[in-house]
Amino acid sequence: MASYPTFGTIGSVDESKREIAAFFAHIAHETGSLCFIEENGRQSKPYCDLTYSKWPCAANKHYYGRGPLKLTWNYNYGVAGRAIGFTVLKNPEVVATNALISIKASVWFWMENWDGLFISGKGFGATIRAINRAECDGKRTAQVSSRVKYYEDYCKQLRVSPGPNLRC
Repeated sequence: MASYPTFGTIGSVDESKREIAAFFAHIAHETGSLCFIEENGRQSKPYCDLTYSKWPCAANKHYYGRGPLKLTWNYNYGVAGRAIGFTVLKNPEVVATNALISIKASVWFWMENWDGLFISGKGFGATIRAINRAECDGKRTAQVSSRVKYYEDYCKQLRVSPGPNLRC
């Protein structure tokens, strides 16, 4: 990914493998192993935060989770669109319908939020917190366990130990 040359390349070979395993583990969890590109139950909430006047919601548009990492909220769509060079704020559906924009938005989200968590020793649990803080409330153990299982599976495939701090 030319736009993100540090994706999967910072730190040791093992740290790079862990980052890649984490990225795909979160994608597998969020999409049901790539079965769902849009958030289930999406009609229940528009994900429009009016306090972000820089990223106003377009009329009749909803900013529910789309793409491999389920980009949500108008402000994330706005910033992601600016970063990847496409006005997804006015056309959020494209994050689900255009494969290139979909993966670019997910890599953007990852790179903006992972912030070197593996090289700092914070481990996979910190990536759960970065991707979906709500799952770290202690009440959503099934979701956390799902993410951890995917991560351990990808680490095994990449022949790297998962490292410490697997849960948030």
